[in-house]
Amino acid sequence: MPVLRAEQAAALLGRGASARLPGDRPSARFAAGDRVLARNVHPAGHTRLPRYVRGRRGVIARDHGLFVFPDAHAEGRVEAQRLYSVRFEAAELWGPQAEPGACVFLDLFEAYLDAAP
Repeated sequence: MPVLRAEQAAALLGRGASARLPGDRPSARFAAGDRVLARNVHPAGHTRLPRYVRGRRGVIARDHGLFVFPDAHAEGRVEAQRLYSVRFEAAELWGPQAEPGACVFLDLFEAYLDAAP
């Protein structure tokens, strides 16, 4: 898959292009209900892993399937990664001052997640 050039973006987005990939390989490492830990990593390049969730525990809410992994794509490589919706309790992210019962859902790639102990 070629790298998208800036002048191609408007036309591609206008057609409703998606980064979703066909198929289901590699198979899912996680399933809905699995407890996960967002990795506490600090890559030198591009990442879609927000700093405020690094090292925090969440629960898989949904497996969205395979997508182009943007961290690799930013380096000119095409890599398929599973994308999961992960639910984080607000108290896990912001401590006891967080609104009781509030939560945040983030779509995170499998490379960002480990099974929670």
